[in-house]
Amino acid sequence: MTHSAAIFGPAGLAVTAWEQSFFRETDPFGFILFARNIDTPDQLRRLTGDLRDTLGRDAPILIDQEGGRVQRMRAPHWREYLPALDQMGRSTDPLRAQYLRYRLIAHELRSVGIDVNCAPLADVAEDATHPFLQNRLYGRDVPTVVAAARACADGLLAGGVLPVLKHIPGHGRARADSHLSLPRVTANADELAAQDFAPFTALRDLPIGMTAHIVFTALDPDNPATTSPVMMKVVRDQIGFDGLLMTDDLSMQALAGSMSDRATAAIAAGCDLILHCNGEADEMGQVARAAGAMSDAALTRANHALALRKAPETIDIAALEAEFNALLT
Repeated sequence: MTHSAAIFGPAGLAVTAWEQSFFRETDPFGFILFARNIDTPDQLRRLTGDLRDTLGRDAPILIDQEGGRVQRMRAPHWREYLPALDQMGRSTDPLRAQYLRYRLIAHELRSVGIDVNCAPLADVAEDATHPFLQNRLYGRDVPTVVAAARACADGLLAGGVLPVLKHIPGHGRARADSHLSLPRVTANADELAAQDFAPFTALRDLPIGMTAHIVFTALDPDNPATTSPVMMKVVRDQIGFDGLLMTDDLSMQALAGSMSDRATAAIAAGCDLILHCNGEADEMGQVARAAGAMSDAALTRANHALALRKAPETIDIAALEAEFNALLT
């Protein structure tokens, strides 16, 4: 069975009649949720169940639950976390704390029907990294970032949640917020390979990845990685990532043109899936038409990823919470 090469975000707390009709007709690969979709655990379980019932299958449901600033599920119903970079610096055992953080997050996600988390981040932090991203990252050198990202992915997988590796091929040098404008990175190819790309090479076995809306002038001075055939070749051949590759949100202002133009360019460049997040009906229609059906290669990658979506290991969550808290005191 094939699906639309798209992931969509519903507009509100419940699936509308229009969304039911549209999602049934277009059959997106999966869905992504944001704060606008979240109220209480019971409401969220109903929403995730209704989304899957609409498609008649166990569709993947994604969220950005990094902890810290980027955390869609928040108190009082869910635990609050430090920004990742702060936690790495504060913990007495940073890698164990990182694993526990994401094992606990996975438990919270699975309890409400969410089974894909847009983490880990393998971007390397610099002093000049834009503030929208910097304290979300895990470290300022490649070995630290790789180890912490691996701990994150392992914690999610142990809890039955698929990790999404982002932002391929590296967002750490960006001096602009790609939600608002197009960052341009001017480092040369050797510098990029040694720092920006290296963590993604080390983590290339992870099942799903998300692209960066960034121009790397040394390799393609005209197009952001998401819509650049040159950069997609770097991702697949130089970095060696052969997992399911989705765009970052197509509605971010780093990209130019209509939603149709953006989706067409991303698929042509080599992305497997288009991520569209804002729930706007007209834009979702444009994306569905332009993205088309998933390719055979994308379906193969998707099936490999979904095969890793297994029931969580049985664990004493209260004991993990106590251990996690002790590492941060």
